[in-house]
Amino acid sequence: MSGIAAIGESDRVRGFALAGVSVAAADEPGAARAAWRALPAEVALVILTPAAQAAIGGELADGGRRLCVVMPA
Repeated sequence: MSGIAAIGESDRVRGFALAGVSVAAADEPGAARAAWRALPAEVALVILTPAAQAAIGGELADGGRRLCVVMPA
């Protein structure tokens, strides 16, 4: 079964946990990059805040078969 993860500022992603999403609070750019790199292989969908997307940057292209979506600002 494929999983879903959310990465970004804690106040923007914590609610996703109520729906069973694996949440990685990342209030600093380094934390967002670390959370991205630590995602388990079974995660197929990643929800990012705009700040997390900016922090992860070019690594998104190397996401493999993951679908990444960015929340509106």
